[in-house]
Formats: sequence, C-alpha cells, structure tokens
Amino acid sequence: MNPSDQKHFTAADYVIFALLLAASIGIGLYHALSGGRQRTTQEFLLADRSMSCLPISLSLLASFQSAVAIIGVPAEVYAHGTQYWFIGCAYFLGLLIPAHVFIPVLYKLQLSSAYQYLELRFSKAVRICGTLAFIFQTVVYMGVCVYTPAFALNAATEFELWGSVLATGLVCTLYTTIGGLKAVIWTDVFQTVVMFAGQLAVIVVGVHQTGGVSEVWRKVREGNRIAALDLNPDPTERHTFWTLGVGGVFLMLSLYGVNQAQVQRYLSARTEKEAVRSCYMAFPSLQLSLALSCVMGLVMFALYCGEDHSDKLATSSKDAMVIYFVMDMLQGLPGLPGLFVACLFSAALSTISSAFNSLATVTMEDLVKPHFPAMTEARATLLSKALGSNVCSNLSTRVALKIFGMVGGPVLGLFCLGMFFPWANATGALAGLGTGLALAFWVGIGSIVARGSGARPLPAGCNATSALHAAFANVTLRYADGTARPSGLHRLYSLSYMWYSAFGCFTVILTGLVVSFLTGPMKEEDVTPGTIYPLMGKLVCFLPEHLKKKLCCVTPLGQTVSGIMNKY
Repeated sequence: MNPSDQKHFTAADYVIFALLLAASIGIGLYHALSGGRQRTTQEFLLADRSMSCLPISLSLLASFQSAVAIIGVPAEVYAHGTQYWFIGCAYFLGLLIPAHVFIPVLYKLQLSSAYQYLELRFSKAVRICGTLAFIFQTVVYMGVCVYTPAFALNAATEFELWGSVLATGLVCTLYTTIGGLKAVIWTDVFQTVVMFAGQLAVIVVGVHQTGGVSEVWRKVREGNRIAALDLNPDPTERHTFWTLGVGGVFLMLSLYGVNQAQVQRYLSARTEKEAVRSCYMAFPSLQLSLALSCVMGLVMFALYCGEDHSDKLATSSKDAMVIYFVMDMLQGLPGLPGLFVACLFSAALSTISSAFNSLATVTMEDLVKPHFPAMTEARATLLSKALGSNVCSNLSTRVALKIFGMVGGPVLGLFCLGMFFPWANATGALAGLGTGLALAFWVGIGSIVARGSGARPLPAGCNATSALHAAFANVTLRYADGTARPSGLHRLYSLSYMWYSAFGCFTVILTGLVVSFLTGPMKEEDVTPGTIYPLMGKLVCFLPEHLKKKLCCVTPLGQTVSGIMNKY
C-alpha cells in the first residue's frame, strides 16, 4: 500500500485526535475553576507548591520527550543502528546529580525562577543574561517541536501545515493560560499515557506484520543494526559510548539541572524530598521511552530493510520514514493512525505548554517584577497569563537540535561556576558566559557550514550477505575516504554534537575562573548564604580545616533566606 495515495483519516481517527485536544483543554478548565482558581502568581506559576512526586516525574519526562524525539530516535536507529541507545547510560548521572546538587540549593532558596539564583550569587546583569539565553533557546526549540506533528498530520490528512501549527499553539495557549502550571503538569501526565500507547500500538502491529519477534530479531541482526559497545575515544565520532554516555550527561544536566522548565517543576513540589523523588521516578520512565523509540526503529528496519521511502511523502527529510512507516502499516486499522498522530501531538503539546509556562515565569520574575516592584498580586497574575498567551506569536520552524548544546551548555557552566567555585565573581561570570556562547555558536555554525559531525547511514539489506557488505563498507569509508579524518578547524567543526554541552560548560567555568582571579576573587563575606554547594570541600576533605575554609568559603544556608528573597 502506498501511503501517499491514501492520505486520509477515518472517522475513528478524527474522534481519537479530537478527544486528545478536548481532554487537554478540559484539564485546563478544571484547574481554572478549582482550588484557588489561579488568582496568585504562586498558584499560576508554581502550582501553589503543592504537587507530589508522581505527576512531577511524568511531567519531567513529557516536557523532554518532544515529537522530535518520537520521530527522530526511530529514524536514527533505522539508519545507523542501536548505538544511540547507549545514551540511556547518561540518564543515571543526568538525574542523580540534579537530585542531590541542584535541587537542594535551588529549593531551599524558595525561588520562582532558576535565574533568580544568578542574581543572588552574582549580579542582576548575570541574571538578565541567563534569562535571555534561556528565552532564545526555548523559543527556537519550540518551532522545531511544533513542526513535526504538523507535518505528520499533513501527511495523513492533507491538513495545511499552518493550520496544524495554529491549532497546537491555540490549544497550548488556552489550557496553559487558564489552568497554570498545575494544568500543565496534569495534562503532561495524560499526554504521557497517550505517547506510550501510540508507540506501543505501532510496535505491536509492526511486529505482527513482520512475522513475529524472532523474525524482527533475525533481520536487524543480519542487517547489522545491533551495535556493539564502541569505546572509540575520538570526540569527532558522532555516536560512541563516550559521546553518548559521558557527553550525554552534560546534555542531561543542562536539561534537568538548570533549565527553567524542569526547575519550575521541582519548585512546585510540596517538599524538597518530593522534588528529589521526582528525579528518581523519572529515570524508569525515560528508559522506557527510549526503549520504545529504539524498538520502533528496529521494527521499521525489519519491515523495510533500510530502504528510504521518504521521497513518497514529498520530502527529503530522513525522519519522514517514520511517518511513512506508520501510514503504510496502520492503514486499514481504524483509529490507530489517529492514535499515533495524537501521540505526536501529545509530545508537542507537553513540550510547548512547558515552554509557554516557563517563558511566562522568567519574563515575569526576571524582566518585569524587578522593574515594577510595587505591582499588585492580582495585576501580576493577569500579566503572567497574558505573557503565556502571547508567546505563541514567536514560534519559528527553522532550528537544529544542536541549540540545546550551544546555549544549554554555557548556561549550565554559569550555574556550576556559581555553585561550585565560591571565589568566582560577577565579572568572571559575564566573561565566561559570553566566551562560552561565542565559541559554542562558532563550532555549531561551523559544523553546519562544513557539514561536520555527520554520519553515513548503514547499507540497506536484511540478510547475512548484506551484513558482510555493511562491515566491509564501514571499514572502506573510514579509512579510504579522505574526508573521514579532518584536520585543523574542520576537525573542531567535526566535534560530535553530544559534546557541545560539555564544551560550552567547561569554557564558561575556565574563562570565569581566570577572569575572576584577574579581577579579584569574591570574598567569603560577600557570598550570599545558601548559594554555594560544598563540592570543593568534599573533594579536598583530606586537607586541614583552616585550608579548606580558605579554599572553599562554604557559607551555610542559615536562617536568612526569607530576608534575602524579600530583598530580591
């Protein structure tokens, strides 16, 4: 069956898709009319700090698991094999470190915006720079997330792309504006269930049509799609254990440690323990989500043996193979195409609504309130809702996922500089952030121009002969192709995108420390209580107490937090 000849939903598909949108709006209406009815910024932006760990953990997953991941990961496995699956190793430290380092510091300070920390630790200028970097990163990424499900709906129904984008924006705007963060979190829970159901349905039907689990395994094994552990330390190799398992930790830290969308969920927890538990509970959900996406890619390969049919959907995007696979396989099964498109829209809605709410929070707390301190609570809440509803006008559809590393890495470095190095000052922080962003964008844009950090798909074919050809082709391409080992700047541009976060983070820290020492390190009495995590003290525990005190001016939280926050 050619999906391009049968681009339509059945009535059951439309009903399932409409139920998703109606349920999302219904959850927003419920929280708008219950509880405190979103009359304060505390309730609207932080769910009145009343959330338990289970909904927070599922919301942490949903806001990270965008439609880009649901489409992109199966396409990656289909073309390159299961090497990407090793990023699951990064999830452990990527959640453990935020749970025991970032959450304790940020939660005790009773912040509304993560970037308030930067003013407490450094200065208002650093806070504004951090906020602007987050706004840029989030608005650009939102464009990517909203395009993917719009393309899927267009492929299935010939519904115009602009109409899908508008519908996504309007639904997100509605339930985010009227229901606040509590509606966003509970809608994420519902949408997570829809995401898992959609992926699972596709896998089950795909395995059945391929001939069973044993047949799928035979084809992916003989087609060379089961990747072994690659311990190549070369940072220009796109996906190895080190790029995924180590570089991926820094990507996870930039997302789950200091990103406002995630920090806002931690801060909405009833207690600090609930916030920490939410990190632990997110781990199995993330592993399950990754496994479903990778298995979906393997089932695709077992069905098509690596052939590229994306051109039948009038696009050159390799990710379109996933849309083709779903339409080809699920046609004739009423309701299932609608369920998968609902799955994609669930991922998009959860990501976009999280972005709306977090952007409204940082804009209100970091850019508006500091300049209008006398604003009443009622007016502040109304303005927060207006900001949430107006964000959708800034959506863009031209972006690469490298933006997380290019912006998130330097922002992570800024927080690490403040939390772990007591002598770092505001001048060093600004210099470090500027240098980190400049170098990250230089490498990122350079890789696009030079087409670095790329990888050829493995050869197509599902039999033992094709596996031998694939192995021979890989050796030939690696050692015979003159462009396989670039030198000079081209080697820098070939840096794997999974290292971008680490590169940006360490650039900020090193530059910030050097400039801080040159301009006069910060003194112990000038450090705001509660803004330092005693990392250095733990690392040099063998030193005498008087030396540790000089090196690590670890200022305890004390009982002055409320006074500090009233000041800011």
